[in-house]
Amino acid sequence: MKEVVLGIDIGGTFTKFGIVDREGNCLEENFTNTNTYFEFDAYLENLHSEIEELKAHIQEDIELKGIGIGAPNGNYYRGTIEHAPNLNWKGEISVTESFKKYFPDVPVVLTNDANAAALGEMIYGGAKNMKDFIVITLGTGLGSGIVVNGQLVYGHDGFAGELGHVNVKLRGRQCGCGGRGCLETYASATGLKRTIFRLMADTITDSELRNFSFNELTAKMISEAARKGDAIAQEAFEFTGRILGSKLADAVAHTSPEAIFLLGGLAQAKDLIMEPTIKSMEESLLPIFRNKVKVQLSALQDTNAAVLGASALAWKELED
Repeated sequence: MKEVVLGIDIGGTFTKFGIVDREGNCLEENFTNTNTYFEFDAYLENLHSEIEELKAHIQEDIELKGIGIGAPNGNYYRGTIEHAPNLNWKGEISVTESFKKYFPDVPVVLTNDANAAALGEMIYGGAKNMKDFIVITLGTGLGSGIVVNGQLVYGHDGFAGELGHVNVKLRGRQCGCGGRGCLETYASATGLKRTIFRLMADTITDSELRNFSFNELTAKMISEAARKGDAIAQEAFEFTGRILGSKLADAVAHTSPEAIFLLGGLAQAKDLIMEPTIKSMEESLLPIFRNKVKVQLSALQDTNAAVLGASALAWKELED
C-alpha cells in the first residue's frame, strides 16, 4: 500500500489540492472555488466531497498519512487562519480542528502559503541541500518563507517572516493589510500594475498598455510588452526590481541565506525582474555579503508548487 499525504493550498479565489507520495509525485490533483463560500463549514463540506472523489480516481491502494495546508495568514502553532484580508471568512478560523470532523485519524498541519512553498523548495526543489535560504512568492501580493539552519522561522506567535509588509515608503501606497507603503504594494503582480498606471499618468510616452483597464491588465501582458520594447513596461520592471532588491538586501543582513528563490506569477517574467533585482540587491548589501547570495528562480516554477509545498509540510511534520 502506497503511503501518501494530501496537500491543500487555500487561495482567495481557488483551492488547489492533490495526493502526493514521498517522492513528490502528484498522483491526482484538482481545484475548487474558495470565494463562493462565505461560511467555512460549507466550504469544508464541499472540499471534503471533492477530496473523496479525487481519492476514488487513484487506481492503486493508498494510505493517507497526513494533511498539509497552506493558507494566507495561516498560524502553524494554532492551526488557524487569522484575519486573512483576501478570504471571505473573517476573524479566526480553527482549520485543523474543523478538518478532524472529516479526517479524525489523520494528522493535520497548517502554515501560511509562503512557508509551505519554502518547505516545497527544500524537499522537492532547488534548496534540497541547503539549510539557510529564503523563498519569495510574487503573486497578487508578496509572501516569504525563511529557513534558518534547516528550520522554518515561525517566531513566538507563528507569524514571522512577513517581508511583504516591511515598509518601503513612509505613507506610501495603501495596502490591503491596512497599512501604507508595504513592499507588496510595489513588488508584486498588483504592485507592478500600479506602477504602470502611475507611469502612464505621469508621462505621455506611447505604450500599448494604455489600451487596457487596470482589471484587464496582467503581469504577463506587461512582460510581453517589455520584451517588445515598450518603454513604460521596461521602466516598471526596473522600478520594481530596484525596490525588491533593496529589501532583499535587508533580509540578507538578518539571516545571511545561501540563496533566495523567487516563485509565482511575477517571477515568470524571469530576466525582466531578476536582473534589476539582483543589481539593486548587490548595490544595497553590506560588503561582507556581496557576491555570496544566489538569487534564482524556484525549481518548482513548472509544477504545482502550491500543492507540493503543502504536501511537503505534511511529510516534514510526520518525520519530525
